[in-house]
Amino acid sequence: MEEFHKVRRLPPYVFEQVNRLKASARSRGADIIDLGMGNPDLPTPTAIVDKLCEVVRDPRTHRYSSSRGIPGLRRAQANYYARRFGVKLNPDTQVVATLGSKEGFANMAQAITAPGDVVLCPDPTYPIHAFGFIMSGGVIRSLQAKPDDGFIPALERGVRHSIPKPLALILNYPSNPTAFVASLDFYKDVVAFAKKHDIIILSDLAYSEIYFDGNPPPSVLQVPGAIDVTVEFTSMSKTFSMPGWRMGFAVGNERLIAALTRVKSYLDYGAFTPIQVAATAALNGDGTDIAEVREVYHKRRDVMVDSFTRAGWEIPAPAATMFAWAPIPEPFKHLGSLEFSKLLIEHADVAVAPGVGFGEHGDDYVRLALVENEHRIRQAARSIKRFLQTTAKHPNNVVPLAAHR
Repeated sequence: MEEFHKVRRLPPYVFEQVNRLKASARSRGADIIDLGMGNPDLPTPTAIVDKLCEVVRDPRTHRYSSSRGIPGLRRAQANYYARRFGVKLNPDTQVVATLGSKEGFANMAQAITAPGDVVLCPDPTYPIHAFGFIMSGGVIRSLQAKPDDGFIPALERGVRHSIPKPLALILNYPSNPTAFVASLDFYKDVVAFAKKHDIIILSDLAYSEIYFDGNPPPSVLQVPGAIDVTVEFTSMSKTFSMPGWRMGFAVGNERLIAALTRVKSYLDYGAFTPIQVAATAALNGDGTDIAEVREVYHKRRDVMVDSFTRAGWEIPAPAATMFAWAPIPEPFKHLGSLEFSKLLIEHADVAVAPGVGFGEHGDDYVRLALVENEHRIRQAARSIKRFLQTTAKHPNNVVPLAAHR
């Protein structure tokens, strides 16, 4: 039977191939150390859970909630932006709660995209950045992901060679998967370009609080006038270890927020009210929970970089996010990221995310998530060391077990 039109537009989900191998290995009794999915293992802070339990006992909170977010939650997010970034937001017109930043991106794409609209998107990048627009009928023009001196020239080429003129530009710093961090000066140049060419900026700031070296990452909305063309998405998943709670936000330009709010009003009634109340308490906290989460990831990052380098696989230290963007060791680079990821599962009992899943320009890398404790990270390094010592001289002789099935 022929696939539906929108499904046909989507490529094979490469992460599913790794997930199947991982599940198969575990069914055989293998102890797989999973550094693949960015699924935080840290518990949600106790005070946030306690607030949820308190509110959920009130049967009045069991009714339909508000799609755009309860007023207290939107005020809490506006206050967070004022404290953290010095950005003033109107909680009634410039803030909307989303079911995680992923849902926000996908529904923003639904709200603003007409068939054939061109969107400028980094490659590699988090998949929803591109595929939210592809599913909405848009066309992706890829850009470099690194926020350096080559970015504006790449934007200029993107505008020059796009018909019609690009509708929007995706930014994601600190970046998933590359961990690149942008400066405020970079954002100033991008905002000036976007305003000159009447391009919408959609910024994913999900990792703003997971940083390790230097100053906290900025928001593009700190640039004067950025709010004229910008919506920014944040998430509580990593900041507060709340991935399953599905709580995020879109903030910024009133017209764009109104479009997203209208689309959402047809599609959902918002998160469960007790979750929204607990999220409000988290945002209104003193920042201690955020700092504790950040310190855990900082220690894990240092352990990963040190132990993997000692094992023979040099891992660049990410300045932010909960990921390391790791070049495939030279003897295996010709295999590509998917085949190398399969080898690691089957011969080292370690799961990683193949870089090609984030775009064709990611195929020389894999993404390592800091979602196992320090002991398990060192265990993974020992397994990888054995794998590299055994196979590095003759990588072509190592065939994924899946090939024999």
